[in-house]
Amino acid sequence: MTNHSSPRRRSAALAAAAFATGALVIAGCTPDNGDASDAASGSSDSGTQTITVWHYFSDDNQVKVMDDYKDLFEANNEGATVENVFVPYDQLNSRLITGASTETGPDVVVFNGADASTLALGDVLAPIDDYWADFADAGQFPESVVHSLDGSAYAVQGYVNLLGLWYNADILAEVGVEPPTSIDELNSALDKVVAAGYSGITLSGLPNSQGEWQGYPWMSAFGFNYDDPQVQPLTDAFSMIQNWTDSGALTAEAVTWDQTVPFQTFAAGNVAFAENGNWQMGTAAATADFEYGVVPLPVGETGQVYLGGEGEGIGAFSQNPDLAWKYLSETYFSTEGQLIAADVVGSIPARADAAQDDAVTSNALLDAFATSIDSNGANYPSPAIAPESVADQQLEVGQVWSSVIGGQLTPDAAAEQVVTALAGLK
Repeated sequence: MTNHSSPRRRSAALAAAAFATGALVIAGCTPDNGDASDAASGSSDSGTQTITVWHYFSDDNQVKVMDDYKDLFEANNEGATVENVFVPYDQLNSRLITGASTETGPDVVVFNGADASTLALGDVLAPIDDYWADFADAGQFPESVVHSLDGSAYAVQGYVNLLGLWYNADILAEVGVEPPTSIDELNSALDKVVAAGYSGITLSGLPNSQGEWQGYPWMSAFGFNYDDPQVQPLTDAFSMIQNWTDSGALTAEAVTWDQTVPFQTFAAGNVAFAENGNWQMGTAAATADFEYGVVPLPVGETGQVYLGGEGEGIGAFSQNPDLAWKYLSETYFSTEGQLIAADVVGSIPARADAAQDDAVTSNALLDAFATSIDSNGANYPSPAIAPESVADQQLEVGQVWSSVIGGQLTPDAAAEQVVTALAGLK
């Protein structure tokens, strides 16, 4: 089977979005996970049995999954070698798009699933229609995890990730509150834990897609949606967030935190709550020395929680796409591979058969996330946003979210800025 690279569709707007998220930065890779600058061209020739896999994971347990997949594939394919290459989250897209301009890049790309259209439009991903059509287990995957553009499939998610509200049961017991089931209960609990000398909640306030991902549940809880964006719901949501920072429940340092640092801070034991994901289960088990649990984010009936996770695809300029697909089908897309991710990280398998495995159904922590999927799960990104505008939408909203937490914008001004920016994308 041959590689089919996409037509040249890169636009000035897309290049600008890529520049804003990474701007051709070439520093910051961790040595033990490889270096993207040393592996930019993927495999060196079409006959090699080495494939490069680019990813942005820095959490120890997420890195362990990558290492486990490497070991699994190499054990089952004599002579094959997998090179896992770490690229910082905020540099991955720009490096990939820049590499595609010179027809270079990795064999396998593991990326924020919401960026599938951006990367496909940037000629980063190869269509996988032929591979997917021949994949015997394709029927185990719901349509929602297959990322397509203009009728062609470019990536698939091996698992689903989403946010929940982690809580420190010891702190809650000390101050006499139950895990909250509504925003009013959450705000009341935050007041009590702060009065008792604890930090209230950790979350990510980065001015990019991670910030938008974490901000959207709270915005939508007050009635905001991308189909018909209005100022008042955003004003209400941003006012609540600034009340958290003013009271000391949320530190303004969150503007510098990705989703790893807030959970590490929570796991240290002095914080009552963390807005974070199912993928933190391994970190909690390894580092938290207190009783903890998870409840669905208390965002009410209108609140929505993105159903995200990483997409996995083949690089448009892979020198060995067949081996790259074999790697994906035997790791991310296999039952064994999905149960590895569920066990080590807590990711919810996309395959129907893997999701029904005892290792998943018997896990009490995953139950809260499963409840959120049923009651508040939302497509990520929002279908109301045109594919070519997703990167801009995430950046615009993420920047405002960060400015609200940091206090640079008032709730009214922040709400107006979001609605104005979204109107400019249409």
